[in-house]
Amino acid sequence: MDERQFGGQRKEARVTVNHEFRSVDQFIVEYVQNISKSGVFIKSDDPLPVGTLVNLKFSVILDELETIEGLGKVVRVVPPGGKDSPGMGVVFTQLTNYSQTLIEKLLARVEK
Repeated sequence: MDERQFGGQRKEARVTVNHEFRSVDQFIVEYVQNISKSGVFIKSDDPLPVGTLVNLKFSVILDELETIEGLGKVVRVVPPGGKDSPGMGVVFTQLTNYSQTLIEKLLARVEK
């Protein structure tokens, strides 16, 4: 992802989070219970530290293959070994308008 899309020079290093799904149903099963308009919980046995900036890219199939992309920041970590699934809470700091629309469509499917 070109950082120029999101306002210029990077101030801190970013890590790319990329996961592709075979279908919107697979995405919903794995993630939508943990996604909102403001962020996402990403399951991971090796979560990144709080404060890490991440490039987010999710490929999903709605009516056709679509890509949700933007920037986020890790704001919460659930370490492995506890009763809850390990992973990290990432707040969206910047999404393309198109990606925002795709998230709204995904959330609308869950509400049906």
